[in-house]
Amino acid sequence: MNNIRNFCIIAHIDHGKSTLADRLLQTTGTITEREMQDQALDDMDLERERGITIKSHAIQMAYTAKNGEEFVFNLIDTPGHVDFSYEVSRSIAACEGALLIVDATQGIEAQTISNLYLALEHDLEIIPILNKMDLDSADPEVVGDQIVDLIGCSMDDIIPASGKTGLGVEDILESIVTRVPAPKGDPEAPLQAMIFDSVYNPFRGIIAYYRVLNGRMKKGDLVKFFATNREYEADEIGVLGMDLKPRQEISAGNVGYIISGIKNAREVKVGDTITLKSNPCTDRVNGFEDVKPMVFAGIYPVDTEDYEELRASMEKLQLNDASLVFEPESSAALGFGFRCGFLGMLHMEIIQERLEREFDMTVITTVPNVSYHAFTKDGQMQVVNNPSDLPEPNHLDHVEEPFIKAQVITKSEYIGQVMSLCIEKRGVLLNQVYLTSDRVELTFSMPLGEIVFDFYDKLKSVSRGYASFDYFPDEYKPSNLVKLDIMLNGDGVDALSALIHRDNAFNLGKKICLKLKELIPRQQFMIALQAGIGAKIIARETIKPVRKDVTAKCYGGDITRKRKLLEKQKKGKKRMRQVGNIEVPQSAFLAVLKLD
Repeated sequence: MNNIRNFCIIAHIDHGKSTLADRLLQTTGTITEREMQDQALDDMDLERERGITIKSHAIQMAYTAKNGEEFVFNLIDTPGHVDFSYEVSRSIAACEGALLIVDATQGIEAQTISNLYLALEHDLEIIPILNKMDLDSADPEVVGDQIVDLIGCSMDDIIPASGKTGLGVEDILESIVTRVPAPKGDPEAPLQAMIFDSVYNPFRGIIAYYRVLNGRMKKGDLVKFFATNREYEADEIGVLGMDLKPRQEISAGNVGYIISGIKNAREVKVGDTITLKSNPCTDRVNGFEDVKPMVFAGIYPVDTEDYEELRASMEKLQLNDASLVFEPESSAALGFGFRCGFLGMLHMEIIQERLEREFDMTVITTVPNVSYHAFTKDGQMQVVNNPSDLPEPNHLDHVEEPFIKAQVITKSEYIGQVMSLCIEKRGVLLNQVYLTSDRVELTFSMPLGEIVFDFYDKLKSVSRGYASFDYFPDEYKPSNLVKLDIMLNGDGVDALSALIHRDNAFNLGKKICLKLKELIPRQQFMIALQAGIGAKIIARETIKPVRKDVTAKCYGGDITRKRKLLEKQKKGKKRMRQVGNIEVPQSAFLAVLKLD
């Protein structure tokens, strides 16, 4: 155990985590030159295309120190985006040390600080690294001072490195040996292992990844899962290299995988404890905090018959992404589907994309919203995740919406634009701190519902990409919210309804109606598009009918002949409108999501 080191890599987006992980794998000889590719640990096409890490990846490396000792390193590479912070919290729970990477050209960003606090809460040993030192624009003195202020280390503790050229990689490996503590645990105690991730393999069933805290697991042992109380035989156990490497035994302090022929996705829970049936441990490991979804949206199959297939796909996806939460619901416009909770808009986009790529499921997503607390006049509180669950206005007393504390770190020249954007989104400035002469940290209290749509994109554009943003939930506060309904010929489309602040309702209603007018194809009859609050209509657009010129054959003669034909046509159109159905195309739902 003294020769095992478990550590993760934490940083803001684009500070070079995956590139540095590639160099560590190359230097330790874990990966051959032939297998080497950029972002070696990112195994999803999506991650390569977007250049971001979505999943944390565990891998084992063998390293020989300068004094000739052999060490085993278990590395977990983590995502940097705020929407995948749950992945980071799980990785941190399985480690004793963390490499904190800061880009020498950009300095400390919002996500760097929040990931650092996460690591400090778990008492991890932090090794600060200044990355991208090979660039001409690197500013090691200024950024080094920022790191010293943040962590309280000395300048000599910071390792200059470059993921691109391989500078400093040897120093990093040596400092992991000397500075990261060896795992604690008793190999002779009853087995206690914590599951931190799992994946679905169509041939072998579910593969669970775990960290052994106490005891040891041998191939062929009968193991028991605490949360589900199920028992399985350990058909194959091993460690995680670039592919799975079988072993006969895994003991305390190490990270490994288990294959036991589990086929049902509900039987494995992330954060669960594995123990032996013959000699069980008495208490379970405290896994991770429960995931708190921020954004809710409905996901529906395009064809209602695919509902069960969608459920199976979601369960398999949930194995690999424990931060996805879903429950069944039905909608008048879209049939049966699921109400899903996501950690943010990027997370929602990624889930939708993964459903399409990995499971061939084409889905429709409804307007995303957040979770509200509605209070009725008789004093009862109701959690509202879907606008259609909001009590009727005559029973409703008031609605509370979730607020967040948002931290924005930006260059001082963009303070004005960033502040006006946040105030436009109903934000209140709480604090303003100068980290250096030209970097400012602004703290706002803002409604979560306002940042769900396009806040992140707008923030990047007003600050020319220099502002970084991080948030955490604060509290629920009363707000003047109304339910905006969209109606086609008087029938509500529940998938397009939204809960929104009264001041913004008119603008949004008008925009949605205009957008739908462009996207819904013209019918044989007139379609009225209306946005309403309760019984009051606040915006309307009309889609003109496609009409045949019935008076073309009348030339000359009395006007009454033409009028008679037009009246006949009008009656037909009216009858058609009563029985006609309007199909809302998939593109209309997507366009409403992307409304500016």
